[in-house]
Amino acid sequence: MADLKVVDDGDTGPADTYRVTADELRQFVERVERLEQEKKDIAEQVKEVYAEAKGRGYDTKVMRKVIALRKREPDDIAEEEAILEMYKEALGMS
Repeated sequence: MADLKVVDDGDTGPADTYRVTADELRQFVERVERLEQEKKDIAEQVKEVYAEAKGRGYDTKVMRKVIALRKREPDDIAEEEAILEMYKEALGMS
């Protein structure tokens, strides 16, 4: 694995040394920090939407399940539901 070495733009080092400039590194770090803040802001907005839905009488637990299902492939859902029904029948829960 190559060594990490922070160098000036004009510095030349061994071919196996990963060279970065301080400015480039700072840009990457700042981009990640901005994205982390955006992620936090979006999570807060999602929380507010669920609170609004709950205030109007919707079951947010069920909403979360529906949203998770919408992300999945229909065949995967059908297979899981079939197995669930089989297990329920085997346990006398039908």
